[in-house]
Amino acid sequence: MAALDDLAFDPWDPAFVADPYPAYAELRERGRVRYFEPTDQWLVAHHADVSALLRDRRLGRTYLHRFTHEEFGRTPPPPEHEPFHTLNDHGMLDLEPPDHTRIRRLVSKAFTPRTVERLGPYVRDLAADLVSALVEAGGGDLLKDVAEPLPVAVIAEMLGIPEADRAPLRPWSADICGMYELNPSEEAAARAVRASAEFSDYLRDLIAERRENPGDDLISGLIAAHDEDDDRLTEQEMISTCVLLLNAGHEATVNSTVNGWWALFRNPGQLAALRADHTLVPSAVEELMRYDTPLQLFERWVLDEIEIDGQAIPRGAEIAMLFGSANHDPAVFADPSRLDLTRRDNPHISFSAGIHYCIGAPLARIELAASMRALLEKAPTLRLAAEPQRKPNFVIRGLEGLAVELG
Repeated sequence: MAALDDLAFDPWDPAFVADPYPAYAELRERGRVRYFEPTDQWLVAHHADVSALLRDRRLGRTYLHRFTHEEFGRTPPPPEHEPFHTLNDHGMLDLEPPDHTRIRRLVSKAFTPRTVERLGPYVRDLAADLVSALVEAGGGDLLKDVAEPLPVAVIAEMLGIPEADRAPLRPWSADICGMYELNPSEEAAARAVRASAEFSDYLRDLIAERRENPGDDLISGLIAAHDEDDDRLTEQEMISTCVLLLNAGHEATVNSTVNGWWALFRNPGQLAALRADHTLVPSAVEELMRYDTPLQLFERWVLDEIEIDGQAIPRGAEIAMLFGSANHDPAVFADPSRLDLTRRDNPHISFSAGIHYCIGAPLARIELAASMRALLEKAPTLRLAAEPQRKPNFVIRGLEGLAVELG
């Protein structure tokens, strides 16, 4: 069994978290799959393998549709973590067909191209307002002043969460997402459990209120689908779906925004080219998501034995697909360590692939382009005010903040 003792892959090392890409290159050079004992996972680092495995039905985000924990050789989660797992395990990201198919079909009605495009003016107006406030203040924290409030407001607006209730949404999300890191601490688990319970209680009350007073929002739409459709959602599925949409609907956008601008500040030639030609915005959005991927790792369970490069991976094992590595694979991307905003052949997998491809990808692209255009147009002299500090997380890659000022 191939081990990693002699490699630089160490997701708890701040130096690795700051720049994991050299370690990824070494990992790719050593082969197609490696066992990582600290997390009991098989690491897959090549783009072709990650792309294929995301579509392989022998893998699953869950195994509970086919096996018990004991049958699968896994220990059930601790009872005190139950609020988190109840919330997480009923969202479509952690379900497999037929439940995944049923829920995604109902939710996808809210994410049709026409529906998402109708949100465009609202997204662009909000981005312009947030950037205008940043400019008026002479600068600030790009994370807290623009990157966070934009997608949180958009998804809250879609769900129909009143403005007065939105303050806890981002803290709840951050605490819940802490559970997705490798080997989370008991403190992180406790925060995730508490946030799961509080967020669930809030949504349960909001769903009850929408039953009495439906509106033109996604929660009301899910209730209507529940009442009219044979493939209805349970209340827990509705709650889990709303939390998933909020978490996934802004985590990637927030981190892509600050990771992207930090990359632009470190590559002044590319930033100058973008400022000179705003038609580069669409390709810049894609390249920045590839260059410093917001979700570095995505896990799947092996439901039926597979083989990678002659290595048998047994049923019950866990595969860790390294998105950040796949997006820097020189077999797919020419000169992958170079930021190239004009890159046209860019099949990055930052939004995943297969049946779990991000349902909100079109909306995320609109949000990222809207904030980028607003910053280019309203803050053309924007510059870094202080070296940012990277969050200690590995799986969800972001910054603690991004201080900026006007030149």
